[in-house]
Amino acid sequence: MEILEPLSGDEFAPETTYLNTSSCGLLPRRAVAAVAELAGANAAGTRDGAGSFEALAAVRSSFARLAGVGADRVALGSSVSVHVALIAHGLPAGAEVLAPEGEFSSVVQPFAVRGDLKMRYVPLEALAEEVRPDTALIAFSSVQSADGRVADLAAVRAAAAAHGARTLLDASQSAGWLPLDAGAHDYTVTAGFKFLACPRGTSFLTVTEEAQERLGALHSGWFAAEDLGDNYGPVRALARTARRYDEPGSFLSYHAAQHSLALLESVGIGAVHAHALALADRLRAGLTALGHRSVAEDSAVVAVPGLDGVREELMRAGVSCSARGGNLRFAVHLYNSSADVDRALEVLAAV
Repeated sequence: MEILEPLSGDEFAPETTYLNTSSCGLLPRRAVAAVAELAGANAAGTRDGAGSFEALAAVRSSFARLAGVGADRVALGSSVSVHVALIAHGLPAGAEVLAPEGEFSSVVQPFAVRGDLKMRYVPLEALAEEVRPDTALIAFSSVQSADGRVADLAAVRAAAAAHGARTLLDASQSAGWLPLDAGAHDYTVTAGFKFLACPRGTSFLTVTEEAQERLGALHSGWFAAEDLGDNYGPVRALARTARRYDEPGSFLSYHAAQHSLALLESVGIGAVHAHALALADRLRAGLTALGHRSVAEDSAVVAVPGLDGVREELMRAGVSCSARGGNLRFAVHLYNSSADVDRALEVLAAV
């Protein structure tokens, strides 16, 4: 696979060997400039309103193209857990929710906190075969946060279809480097601040047309109205699209996100995918040479069991990474280079 020239310098400005996108992606320079411009205008009182609805529309359209769905299927929000809570609220009491063991809390907690749903957890590798006729929803991540394992999306979708279950896919650890077919799932949720290189406060919900018919707009405000000028008293009509599930936009975050997503579109997810996997393969090969075993193959997230205790030494050496679930976790993205991988391996060899 081909390794791209990293976009550092022209588009990004890392001051460390940054291999920690699974925790938080780097903001491109153009996104930072957009935040500064809007914040300055808000401070000076030189604009009408706190931000641009055109920016929100541009982000919606951009994410839709990256996710392979129409913009009418995309809702904008601030966090994955809020999107998931909306879906959890719509399930009937006693419904079974199937999830992988060790799934990220934002994906399962909104269901668990209800107290009247049947939660069942199984190994990720057995997720498809564990779907039963009484399974209402399968809630899972395309890439596991703790160790980078990639779910068998086709098998889960097939099992769900065979048993009449719905699927909720969290693409937070994959969207931006792994191609996303959001239309293949009833719901997808995605945090923007990781591989999409957006600020915190940006998240995305996609909903099929069928799912829109049964999903209530529980937290709808005037942002969810068909007519955005309809903002006194109960709105006369909710938006006819997934915009009815929007949270009020965090304009500073979304002004930046407009530029982050445009950059990803210009590079192309296919190119980023090849670049990230080539770098991850280089990292895995180097780890093997050092006597370490990584958990997942074919993933931009590279996790090594039992090495979480050396993270602080790596950080002191200027290599940014994370420790999750007993693993030392690296994540590579479009702004990384072979030199970044080699530097991490050099430091690891010395600890």
